[in-house]
Amino acid sequence: MNNPQILRCMIPWLLATMAAGCTLQPDYHRPALPVAASWHSPAATGTVAAGDIGWKRFFTDPVMNRLIGLSLDNNRDLRVAALNVETARAQFGIQRAALLPTVDLSASQTSQHLPGNLYSTQSTGPATYHQYDASLGVTSWELDIFGRVRSLRDQALESYLATEATQRATQISLVSEVASGYLTLCADNDLLALARQTADSQRQSYSLTKRSYDAGVSSIQDLAQAETTVRVAEADIAKYTRQVRQDVNALALLVGTQLPADLLADARLDKGWRFPAVPAGLPSDLLTRRPDILAAEHSLKAANANIGAAKAAFFPSISLTASGGSSSSSLGHLLEGGTGAWSFVPTLTLPIFDGGVNQANLDIAKTSEKIEVADYEKAIQQAFKEVSDALDGQSTYQDELAARALDTAANQQNYTASDLRYRQGVDNYLTVLVAQRSLYEAQQSQITTQLGLLNQQITLYKVLGGGWK
Repeated sequence: MNNPQILRCMIPWLLATMAAGCTLQPDYHRPALPVAASWHSPAATGTVAAGDIGWKRFFTDPVMNRLIGLSLDNNRDLRVAALNVETARAQFGIQRAALLPTVDLSASQTSQHLPGNLYSTQSTGPATYHQYDASLGVTSWELDIFGRVRSLRDQALESYLATEATQRATQISLVSEVASGYLTLCADNDLLALARQTADSQRQSYSLTKRSYDAGVSSIQDLAQAETTVRVAEADIAKYTRQVRQDVNALALLVGTQLPADLLADARLDKGWRFPAVPAGLPSDLLTRRPDILAAEHSLKAANANIGAAKAAFFPSISLTASGGSSSSSLGHLLEGGTGAWSFVPTLTLPIFDGGVNQANLDIAKTSEKIEVADYEKAIQQAFKEVSDALDGQSTYQDELAARALDTAANQQNYTASDLRYRQGVDNYLTVLVAQRSLYEAQQSQITTQLGLLNQQITLYKVLGGGWK
């Protein structure tokens, strides 16, 4: 039987053997969600379930939109995450290739020179021998009868998908961090402007108090108190100037490139910020679409597949080594008739005694799966808490901001009245100083609360996995 006939006989048998193969992986069932069925929050105002909202539709401010776009193109952490996906995809390709035989073409030449006195019984003189070989063969191809190789392939696939989901989680986090970083810059700019305005006002008050002191009307205590307010405001100017510069540095790092000179010129909180309304009655099972939750579930599936590979180690394995070609003592006659050569070496390996290694590996695989189940459930619980916190924060920040605005208005009225009474000689300067400090703190608190409210919108976008469905 020649080589083609041998291959024609082998191929149907190999295909039948592969088709009869099975897998020992346990059937996968997603664990039940260990949280409530939905969130109920007064912040949820929508009446119709919204589809996935891309970041361009969620973050509509032109400057913020442009910063996010630059970061997605240039951020180094995101590049590393994308490269990790490429690595995981290549590793999956390697494991998947193990299901198919590796066919190699080889050619070799062997030359040997023997001296004439090599044999004691007979000497024919020195001789040189040549041998030429060419073959096409399969080396140690494992027939995946019990699904060991397929289980390892599935494990590699789930690991790749987990890495891909992690990359998407990194992108959502980056978008949120850039948006939050820009809002922080806006707030610090507002605080810096407030400090400068307060310093200018207090310098004027200090000048009036000094003239009054020089005229013998005000005391040295009034003058010292007036100077104190100036110095506090000047110190805040330095502090917020530093924070603004550091905010710009942080944004530049997130964006991954030099920021355009005109991009941050008008960074203020007093913009018409608009974010999509949150639908009412969000179901908790939408957490399963969060990239980090998807990554945890893929890791769980990988552990499940690994159990199948560990079980298959208890069963026999069959590997094939086969080759066909020709051999000749002359290169010119290598492909002529009568030079054909072939080999077929099936190998059966049956585990008899391994000192408990296979059982230990199976126990490890089962325990690892239980760990992944616990990690998956914990990730769900953590995600549920994050969404609950964001929804609760959204509703309470609205009330707090309204109260802060009323507090600022009341403090402004008190400061105006105290300053007038001081000018009229009714109250001393300490009353004005206390009123001014209260107003300044109220204005700062209002800016900080507004920042918190806007950040809750960004946090909700992040914890819901980039939108809601």
